[in-house]
Amino acid sequence: MSKAKIALVTGGSRGLGENMAINLAKKGLNVLLTYRSNREEADKTVSEVEKLGQKAYALQLDVAESKTFDAFVDEVKNVLESHFDSATLDYMVNNAGIGINTPITETTEQDFDTLMNIHFKGAFFLTQKLLPIMENGGGIVNISSGLARFSFPGYSVYGSMKAAIETLTRYQAKELGSRQIRSNVVAPGAIETDFGGGTNKNDGDKRTAIANFTALGRVGIPSDIGGVVAFLCTDDAKWVNAQRIEVSGGMMV
Repeated sequence: MSKAKIALVTGGSRGLGENMAINLAKKGLNVLLTYRSNREEADKTVSEVEKLGQKAYALQLDVAESKTFDAFVDEVKNVLESHFDSATLDYMVNNAGIGINTPITETTEQDFDTLMNIHFKGAFFLTQKLLPIMENGGGIVNISSGLARFSFPGYSVYGSMKAAIETLTRYQAKELGSRQIRSNVVAPGAIETDFGGGTNKNDGDKRTAIANFTALGRVGIPSDIGGVVAFLCTDDAKWVNAQRIEVSGGMMV
């Protein structure tokens, strides 16, 4: 029997990350997930993965703090050996993120730096630090946003960082091709989670507007996304590389 592959999901304790972890487990992968502050939610996700018969473990990580990455990688190595009986990861999903919605005229340098550190710098250097313990033939999935393709006032920095991660993805695919490591982007549309204050879930007028400019006529839910990410972490997607897959129900088409 072949050994289960292992995926690391940043921000895997709730919302989209939780659903990604569950769908990865359904595909037969073990899951190492990170959380920033909510250990209880992370433990619940670990429990859900284990109910599906796969191994899981949660580690604390603030992806905005790149100076902690070396210590985090050491933790990952220890957990891989002790909990997963492995020395390597197979897949990495850069999912952790926050939303700050401010007009260009009101965006502070601190807001800019926070979004850059989490959505671009953090993903860049965490991936770099983990590459030495990634299996050849594995893969990277970077989470972007429909806001890198279409524009809504207030998301200039967030959308720009997601556009940057999409460009980075193509470079990763090119530079890591010799190791047969694939890199792809999944770009969700508007999803009802607690992200960005939870307005996609709680604001009735916004939900109606989203439904009206989405071809499938509704706001997305986390389970619309997790299965696509999980697919990219399987051999069924072995020839999918350097691609941007928007999972938005047909927003702004």
